[in-house]
Amino acid sequence: MGLKLSILDQTVIGKQETAVEAFRHTVELAKRAEELGYHRFWVSEHHDTQEVAGSSPEVLISHLLAKTERIRIGSGGVMLQHYSPYKVVENFNVLAALAPGRVDLGIGRAPGGLPRSTRALQQTQPGTPARTLGEKLVELQQHLTGSLPEEHPLYSVRATPQIETPADLFLLGASSSSAELAAELGIPYVFALFINGDEEVAGQVLRTYREQFRPSEGGLSAPHAILAASVVVAETDEEAKRLASDVKSVKIHLESGRTITVKTLEHAEEFGRQTDEKFTIEVKEAKVIHGSSDTVRDQLIELTERYGLQELVLTAPVEKFADRRRGFELLQEAFAAQKV
Repeated sequence: MGLKLSILDQTVIGKQETAVEAFRHTVELAKRAEELGYHRFWVSEHHDTQEVAGSSPEVLISHLLAKTERIRIGSGGVMLQHYSPYKVVENFNVLAALAPGRVDLGIGRAPGGLPRSTRALQQTQPGTPARTLGEKLVELQQHLTGSLPEEHPLYSVRATPQIETPADLFLLGASSSSAELAAELGIPYVFALFINGDEEVAGQVLRTYREQFRPSEGGLSAPHAILAASVVVAETDEEAKRLASDVKSVKIHLESGRTITVKTLEHAEEFGRQTDEKFTIEVKEAKVIHGSSDTVRDQLIELTERYGLQELVLTAPVEKFADRRRGFELLQEAFAAQKV
């Protein structure tokens, strides 16, 4: 089995662009990805930001499915902490009924926005105990597979429409806790190297996932690990280096121990104004695999061999759409040339 390449697109709103144009670019890239032979095309979820337009991946996925024919389309990912597991499964059952065998349900752990947007999304009543992501993910998997236990208070409820081929479930994360949860549930795990750029940590987390993996009923019989990485591909190494030099890693370290990754320093400062916790902001050069198509291809192959992977999800943190599209074209051409 050859290496599968997939794309995560964040519907970036470039300077002097509108959200309308950003969505047109995402649609165009999905169609081009299908033509080029990419395996999956995932879209992200972000809230209360002017930098990206994708606040509702379910709606966008529906449109992308209608504009493509074969490529798998999914979320990278739905921020389950904000939502009812039952409603998320209903949304994705509708999508899977519209395009059987083509829908991926990736679940993310980050808030995807600022503290006030999180409160606006969750609308919890004062004194209501918060459910953990793990609890919600277990219930989501049960709704997805129709396996709620009889003792569950929602046992008689069925997520409709009921379908033969539900969406494939994935958990996205960048820490051992997310890997342990994916292993416990027996579902595929995607390590976000583009968020946590420490390759040593990536290796440790992927080992944890594989060592603790437990086969799931009606699911995976063996672990399926995927790496999600940032790539900047250009005609030359020099041009790629220039484009990659603009990419920064901006992290907010909260007193509670959580680390939040955001797009810009301005976004981090606004997060700080909205949070009740003490915090520090860290800005440094992002971990981006960059170079000509041959250079990046060779680096990606080395990564897959080091971590024992058969699939990569790639995101291109480049502002101009033409550069993002051309980078994915060049990379697929380089992999195709190697097979000849």
